[in-house]
Amino acid sequence: MRGEIKTLNSSKRDFDKEATSWDSPPRVKLAVDISRAILGRIQLKPDMDILDFGCGTGLVTFPLGSLVHSVTGMDTSKGMLEVFEGKAQRKQVDNIKTLHLDLAKGDIVSGRYHVVISSMTLHHVKDTLALLKQFHLVLYPGGYIAIADLDEEGGRFHDHNDGVFHFGFDREKLCQLFVEAGFTSVSSMTAAEMNKPDAQGQERVFSVFLITGRK
Repeated sequence: MRGEIKTLNSSKRDFDKEATSWDSPPRVKLAVDISRAILGRIQLKPDMDILDFGCGTGLVTFPLGSLVHSVTGMDTSKGMLEVFEGKAQRKQVDNIKTLHLDLAKGDIVSGRYHVVISSMTLHHVKDTLALLKQFHLVLYPGGYIAIADLDEEGGRFHDHNDGVFHFGFDREKLCQLFVEAGFTSVSSMTAAEMNKPDAQGQERVFSVFLITGRK
């Protein structure tokens, strides 16, 4: 499967520079809502290892980390991972580690996990199905997947759409891709709503879904 997923955030947007100011109140609230939605769908246990793909600064990860054996935060932005690691040090959390990967260079998702989560990252990945198949490969049998992202939003969510391959998703069609990737017990729910100005400066409410499934 190497080389199938060419780009994640393949734009001029500099996530490394944005990392230090990433944790704005709206993003923190969104992450809290998504974390709560995940906990409502998946019973986390102390022996579980979690992968947070596209972890950013760990906004979703940290509320979950104390409930499991380990968390691996994986991201293409070294700046985001540095902020993530700094948080772990300040909080004296020792069960969290980070991994940098560059999908544009053919890197693939690695490791073995009981749960794979990803929040607000999938719309930056061109080949959705190929990535879902990679998630399926790294999960233990019976493992869980939980993906949060935007409902269809017509390209209005971001200030600019460089590196955005999907203007949100049709939940039903995306659930079908989960099944095609090998997942069972696939279901969706509304996890959160985010109020923010759209690309034209008009205040809008954007809905965020959570899709879960099992290997």
